[in-house]
Amino acid sequence: MGTEITEPLLLDSKDTIKTVDSTEIIPEWKDQITIRGLVVSAVLGVLFCIITHKLNLTVGIIPSLNVAAGLLGFFFVKSWTGFLSRLGFSVSPFTKQENTVIQTCVVACYGLAFSGGFGSYLIALDERTYKLIGKDYPGNRAEDVMNPGLGWMIGFLFVVSFLGLFSLAPLRKVMVMDYKLTYPSGTATAMLINSFHTNTGAELAGKQVSCLGKYLSISLAWSCFKWFFSGIGDSCGFDNFPSLGLTLYKNTFFFDFSPTYVGCGLICPHIVNCSVLLGAIISWGFLWPFISHHAGSWYPADLSSNDFKGLYGYKVFIAIALILGDGLYNLIKIVIITIKEMCNKSTMQNLPIVREVQDSETSRLLLEQRKRDEVFLKDRIPSWLVASGYVGLAAISTAVIPVIFPPLKWYLVLCSYIIAPALAFCNSYGTGLTDWNLTSTYGKIGLFIIASLVGSDGGVVAGLAACGVMMSIVSTAADLMQDFKTGYLTLSSAKSMFVSQLVGTAMGCVIAPLTFWLFWSAFDIGDPNGPYKAPYAVIFREMAILGIEGFSELPKHCLALCCGFFVAALVINLLRDVTPKKISQFIPIPMAMAVPFYIGAYFAVDMFVGTVILFVWERINRKDAEDYSGAVASGLICGDGIWTIPSAILAILKVNPPICMNFGPSSSG
Repeated sequence: MGTEITEPLLLDSKDTIKTVDSTEIIPEWKDQITIRGLVVSAVLGVLFCIITHKLNLTVGIIPSLNVAAGLLGFFFVKSWTGFLSRLGFSVSPFTKQENTVIQTCVVACYGLAFSGGFGSYLIALDERTYKLIGKDYPGNRAEDVMNPGLGWMIGFLFVVSFLGLFSLAPLRKVMVMDYKLTYPSGTATAMLINSFHTNTGAELAGKQVSCLGKYLSISLAWSCFKWFFSGIGDSCGFDNFPSLGLTLYKNTFFFDFSPTYVGCGLICPHIVNCSVLLGAIISWGFLWPFISHHAGSWYPADLSSNDFKGLYGYKVFIAIALILGDGLYNLIKIVIITIKEMCNKSTMQNLPIVREVQDSETSRLLLEQRKRDEVFLKDRIPSWLVASGYVGLAAISTAVIPVIFPPLKWYLVLCSYIIAPALAFCNSYGTGLTDWNLTSTYGKIGLFIIASLVGSDGGVVAGLAACGVMMSIVSTAADLMQDFKTGYLTLSSAKSMFVSQLVGTAMGCVIAPLTFWLFWSAFDIGDPNGPYKAPYAVIFREMAILGIEGFSELPKHCLALCCGFFVAALVINLLRDVTPKKISQFIPIPMAMAVPFYIGAYFAVDMFVGTVILFVWERINRKDAEDYSGAVASGLICGDGIWTIPSAILAILKVNPPICMNFGPSSSG
């Protein structure tokens, strides 16, 4: 179990209760949910949905934005209460419970920008992805096309996104208190929020917010400056700056001055960034040039760069092999760990209890734990409400989803909802043990199974829709348990956590599609040569086709290479688990290696720059790096994300950048 911080609040409140074990004052659950908190949550939800969409549609790697959400939530409410106090108004104090509710609401909202499939299964249904794979490609039918529409996307999210919340809510005591699962991200978030509401923590939080604002301004100004040189087309501006030379630029190795990717490099662990760069070197440095030399032998030399029967097919299918190998290994690993831990729990319950003499420190910790238990169990969520909510929502969803996606029959949806709680439990339990959320893996399993069951007549649509159903349930269930853990450690009511998740999810069902529509209307989404490649759209549609057609249409030697990389992913993961930590910390992560195989090496260079900056910073001043690196990274990402809004508006209004800055070899004279 992680370190737990329980500091007394330096605040007063009228409508509160006082626990017997401490002088700390705990607001009633209704007082933890405030109008100002919901307004701040909505504003931050819009910002983080935009950031998530941008990352989803460009590289598909989304770092945790919890630190930024916690910091900005704290900053906005503190600023608002301070401003009103100076004007002479009486304002209720800002508690850590309200801070936790804001955090929960924001994460639930922008989580739907990921699990809603706007960069994966939903956009895989669009016409551009269909044409990109090829009209004559076996299994790729024009009937299996559904272009994005605000109406059906919002409706789909509303009918699938709430079931995960009701599926596991009754097990909150079992998961958090009985099994004492750590939920590392939830624990870290709780420590962060607890620290904000102490004298020293509030001072540090103020400095972190100032740092975030500074780098947000720099990032926003730089993104605006870059726009003036980006011209018309995809070859202009700093995004296409051949910083490592024209030869490497042709193989996508260049630094494109993106604050977002540098920020991701600062947030993501060093091993993730190094794994991404290694994957880029293996694929774009060696493998693709090697396969290109066999054009005319392995595949026709006169194919377009986006033809699946040529080099493009190798890029997509080898990336899929690595992703599936990594996902399968981690799924099996989590299942084994879960079964083992549950067996250990049942064995321990049968052992005799040995009472030890407790010192004062142990007694204090026990009192604090009792206090947390008391607060967590005080406001119960009725089991009948949760059960009837799940059954009612499942019935509505079973009726509505076949209307939106006719090939996905009602009985297949019903079967999904019968087995979904078990899968949600496995994912939530595994997340609590390891912090690995395997949402996309469960989604891909549902995709393959349903696509193969339905067959060629609608299997692509049915498989992708089933993927969405499964991802929504297991993702929201795991997020809910993370939030329950955070609430447990911040002395927040379980009922306020559940209600804030419901509110945040409802916000996300509207905000996520609307912010996606901004991108869809303004930019050329899915263009393999543009900035918004939507890489996982092609990958997910190809997975659905594979579930129906098998491997018969792969280019020459592609299946052998895929099998090799699939096995390599299994072996690398096994080595990471069996070798000592001093060795395993240097072994790459296959899932991270797979991303640049399809997209390119440019973002890997940016992320590596971020990791080098962090590495040097840690060597110069580790404490400063620990305190401020998250704020710097969040500022860089948020500033670039904010610029997306005016740039999208300019694109919709057909206002083009005035200058096209591009590069080429100098003439030989």
